[in-house]
Amino acid sequence: MNLDKRWPDGWRILCVRPDNLGDVLMTTPAFRALKELAPNGHLTLLTSSAGATVAPMIPELDDTLIVDLPWVSTCSQPDPAAVLALADRLRQGRFDAAVIFTVQSQNPLPSAMLCYLAGIPHVLSYCRENPYQLVSNWVPDPEVLVATRHEVTRQLDLVRTIGAEPQTDRLSLVVPAGARQQARQILSSAGIDSTQPWYLLHPGVSEEKRRYPAAAFASAARQLLDELGGQLILTGSASEQAYVETIRQQICSDNAFRPVYNLAGRFDLPTLAGLIADAPVLIANNTGPVHMAAALRTPVVVLYAKTNPQHTPWQVASRVLYFDVPVHLRSRNVLLQQFPDTDGPVASAGAIVQAVRELTRLDTRHDIHPFQLNQSLR
Repeated sequence: MNLDKRWPDGWRILCVRPDNLGDVLMTTPAFRALKELAPNGHLTLLTSSAGATVAPMIPELDDTLIVDLPWVSTCSQPDPAAVLALADRLRQGRFDAAVIFTVQSQNPLPSAMLCYLAGIPHVLSYCRENPYQLVSNWVPDPEVLVATRHEVTRQLDLVRTIGAEPQTDRLSLVVPAGARQQARQILSSAGIDSTQPWYLLHPGVSEEKRRYPAAAFASAARQLLDELGGQLILTGSASEQAYVETIRQQICSDNAFRPVYNLAGRFDLPTLAGLIADAPVLIANNTGPVHMAAALRTPVVVLYAKTNPQHTPWQVASRVLYFDVPVHLRSRNVLLQQFPDTDGPVASAGAIVQAVRELTRLDTRHDIHPFQLNQSLR
């Protein structure tokens, strides 16, 4: 490290991460590194409305600006004046520096131009080409055709260039007080006995291309309950209630009794965090709750579409099962079409059941089931 590149304590730093909830969570070790480098500094996260939902549970952040930017996937109408107004707002914030966090396939230059218009003098970012005056601390991006590092490592490597190194690289997520108890009350009111074995299935995802098929979810759930027993809790957003109900009905379509509960729309994000913290295991697509589970040390089975290879669960007991993205849903971004060949197991009903079996088997050293560990120690 060149000491002349080290950023001093006390600066107001803008962290630009205008992506989804999971992207924000995977950047939390880098936030912590910045905070430990400058404990008297002030960190403001600029993120999307989706990413902002988790920000109150990240202790390293001091403030959050919620903006859905036009160079990130959004449903909002084009409004060039809003971008200029945002630049003025950032100028009024008197930021000393900004860090632009991007995945390997994203272009940082629109965010860099925003910081330039806002008069932020120090900007740290990866960029494939020379950004000249738009980025004062330019880190040439070595990940050109395919992601070669986990997303957490990528962002930590970026902030290391200005002297930031965290004491731990765990994800940051603090479950709000009372959220776990509220989650338990929701389970109880639905007739679920949380003292008995149960599994958490979150089948929704923000992008259709990353969604494991509903029929395949149902097939795996039937086999899981028939072989291992227990109760199955289905979660999702309020807008996903009908989709989740379709899966529940398919699980029970043969008229055999299985304890399956559709609780989609019943949990806000803090309460969902409380539920995930208690869960013996989470089964989900590659989506935000997977990274919440990783932060909370809840074992996770992730059905992983071959899109971004660098977003696997971080530092948590997990099984990653891969499936191909249908041709008509594949990204037009050629960088996202370069998914590396993997010897990882293919997502199937049998593989999902085996993964759950492995992650919830007895700990022979202590004769304690992970379900009991989750309830008593987390």
